[in-house]
Amino acid sequence: MGASVGKGPRGYMAEINVTPFVDVMLVLLIIFMVTAPMLTQGMDVDLPKTRSVRTLPAGSDHLVLTVQKDGGIFLDEYSVPFEDLQNHLLNLVVAQKKQLYLRADKDVPYGVVVKIMGEIKAVGIEKLGVVAESSEQKTPGDNSAGQTGQATAKKP
Repeated sequence: MGASVGKGPRGYMAEINVTPFVDVMLVLLIIFMVTAPMLTQGMDVDLPKTRSVRTLPAGSDHLVLTVQKDGGIFLDEYSVPFEDLQNHLLNLVVAQKKQLYLRADKDVPYGVVVKIMGEIKAVGIEKLGVVAESSEQKTPGDNSAGQTGQATAKKP
């Protein structure tokens, strides 16, 4: 009668059935794999629009420096005071040899963006990608990169 351990009919099952656990883990894995590319950067900025763009690369080989309309600066999702920007850039970008992308709200004053770019240049970062939104209008049935809100990058 079944898989029983011990003496008599009141023994307990000795094997743990992991099939339901594996099924749940695989479903969760699929959900995360599908939703991860759809995630955008956490800070809310209104990006400038341009025609010549390509999609921001996926993966962890880059960092995004976000400048909000109110002057808030974020390195990925972490708030960084302007005074500490060079230290954070040295530790996270230069030391780890990661590509840096600048993502500034279109209403941020030009002088603020130039000031931040000066800090980036001061730590020795020579290549800087600029994040923008595609200005092309999406037509029905078109799955191109002109989707509203999709971050795109333009390298110098």
